[in-house]
Amino acid sequence: MKRLTSTFRPHKTGRGRVLGDLEKSVMDVLWEKGEVTGREVFEETGQERALAFTTILTVMDRLLKKGLIKRMKRGRLYVYRASMSRDEFVRQVSQEVLQGILDISASSAATSFVDILYKTSPEEIERLSKLIEEKKKGSSRRL
Repeated sequence: MKRLTSTFRPHKTGRGRVLGDLEKSVMDVLWEKGEVTGREVFEETGQERALAFTTILTVMDRLLKKGLIKRMKRGRLYVYRASMSRDEFVRQVSQEVLQGILDISASSAATSFVDILYKTSPEEIERLSKLIEEKKKGSSRRL
């Protein structure tokens, strides 16, 4: 599978940092509905904005090439589904982004992460602390 963060847009929010606006809309339909035809995706996304059916198919082809969706032939139609759940997608993107930041400077990244997390979600600091302790205990058992 292609790296999901090959196009990372820090100025966007949420999944929009990795997916284009139309890609995000298509993926949201697939995650919500499961298996759908291109026409069904078009009908769902067409409610948001005026788009050509071929535009949706082009976006779906790009997502197929990125490995984010799968296509199966059912009778005379193609049916599409997400190749990973929304949670798996978020987890994979998070890991890729964090690995990229750690490759630059692990100590600066860790400090920045803790500072930002403390400002935005102090309760997560406690959860993170417990997680670190669990990881430390788990690795000491293997030694």
